[in-house]
Amino acid sequence: MNDFSCTVKTWNGEYTVGLQHLKSYNYLPAECEQMRVICDRISRVYSSGLEESVQRFLESLGKVNRSYLTALEEKVLSLLEAEIAN
Repeated sequence: MNDFSCTVKTWNGEYTVGLQHLKSYNYLPAECEQMRVICDRISRVYSSGLEESVQRFLESLGKVNRSYLTALEEKVLSLLEAEIAN
């Protein structure tokens, strides 16, 4: 973090953003860690070689404004992780 900007890591890269463009979701430290884990998982699975529908699903997960996945989202992401690992 600098005086007027900071680097933000997202599922699809890192961006330098002006502080005036950031919004706080007031996550607790544990929720921030959960967000980091979800971000890392999506980053490992996402690639341009995936089917378009799968890419869109992962992109939508990356835009969710909560620090957890639903049970169904977790199952689908886990399935994608298993498929990519093979």
